[in-house]
Amino acid sequence: MSGSIEIEYTGVRELRGPLVVVEGVSGVGWDEFATVILGSGERRHGLVLEVDRDLAVVQVLEGTAGMDRTGTRVAFSGTPLRIPVGDGWLGRVCNGRGEPADGGPPVLGGSYAAVVGAPINPARRDPPEEPVLTGVSAVDVLTTLVRGQKLPVFSVAGLPHLELAVQIAGQATCGGEAFAVVFAGMGLTHADAAFVRDGLAARSAARELALLINTADDPVIERLLTPRLALTVAEHLAFTEGRHVLVVMTDMTAYAEALREVSAVRSEIPARRAYPGYLYSDLASLYERCGKIKGRPGSVTVLPVLTMPAGDITHPVPDLTGYITEGQIVLSAEGHTADTYPPVDPLASLSRLMRKGVGPGRTSPDHPAVAAQLIASLARSRQVRELADLIGRHALSPVDLRHLALEDAFRDEFLTQETGENRSLAESLDRAWKVLLTLPRSQLGMIPAELLDTHAPPPDGEPT
Repeated sequence: MSGSIEIEYTGVRELRGPLVVVEGVSGVGWDEFATVILGSGERRHGLVLEVDRDLAVVQVLEGTAGMDRTGTRVAFSGTPLRIPVGDGWLGRVCNGRGEPADGGPPVLGGSYAAVVGAPINPARRDPPEEPVLTGVSAVDVLTTLVRGQKLPVFSVAGLPHLELAVQIAGQATCGGEAFAVVFAGMGLTHADAAFVRDGLAARSAARELALLINTADDPVIERLLTPRLALTVAEHLAFTEGRHVLVVMTDMTAYAEALREVSAVRSEIPARRAYPGYLYSDLASLYERCGKIKGRPGSVTVLPVLTMPAGDITHPVPDLTGYITEGQIVLSAEGHTADTYPPVDPLASLSRLMRKGVGPGRTSPDHPAVAAQLIASLARSRQVRELADLIGRHALSPVDLRHLALEDAFRDEFLTQETGENRSLAESLDRAWKVLLTLPRSQLGMIPAELLDTHAPPPDGEPT
């Protein structure tokens, strides 16, 4: 963290939660980086949230515990918070403020970048076109992640969303091109933090991972900084060093709750469910930092993970996230109860940019048709299952029974995989074909005849 300190102010008027109100200041701007010096000589770090005449409100990243109003001095750097950037972050584990948590030296870089970042000019954006393969069949085949996309995972407390996030972060690739992952954990328990570190140890050892972890007992204000640090690191790796970078951020609900807590301390007028009225723009300021830039190498792809309180998809965090992002991967409590991993609900999940990143020259020529047919067939299977609950299986037609068999085959042969199982796209598509061929050819009308002839020649006497 950089910045030259010029003047120290001793007029601390109030300590309020994680905030320090300083009076008598001049020339101080919003988002300015501050150093807070305690009477004991301890130094803490802060950011200016608000300036009103000669008053400045500073959020202290380490919290205000143990601070004394009369013995505290505050110095302002004159610049926003900046951090070193570069490949020095790769292979490192840091806390939510970017300080080493792996026993190593501070992270160094050849240059510094402002943490607040800046949105990409829409006129300079390149449309996403190539896939990021995750090794997870449900994602790669049905909700393909595209470079430069923002695709959230919607989950519920108790579902294995962290396991899925770690698996994707550990397995994701970009077809042999330079790749890196930045993982930002917010509000994690110590057990979850240890799980993340262990699950991503191999990728970290290969210097393909930067890991930022904010635990539940860390200062809440730090939670607001963690995703911004992650995105700042990712932007430099992508747009300066030419890597394709996947940023995994979990849990965005913990981030939003931290934002709500700080907003309440600032006595701001609450909006829906006591979240601040600027929740939408705040989330957008994070999600919109992904993409590709014309004339520059690399890309930033964002995979935010969030838990929906009580499974309510209309809750402000998933609701606003859905407006900003390009689809969603929805985890199902029903699937988890059936001991299915990952418990993805294929009919509630969607990647709006998928068609841009799949097909000939990108994934496989049969990929778009297979995905569309599998979703359509699963929708029919779900209708048949509901019908069977009403009238009984004995009243179903032979084709209806085949649709019920398809649903079972989808779960057992395609969807279910081990947390450490890294499937190639070819294997995932083969499994999808095996599931589809549970049905007669007459039920596969979304697949061109030439593809059907290749994968399932008609038996004697059956029309093509």
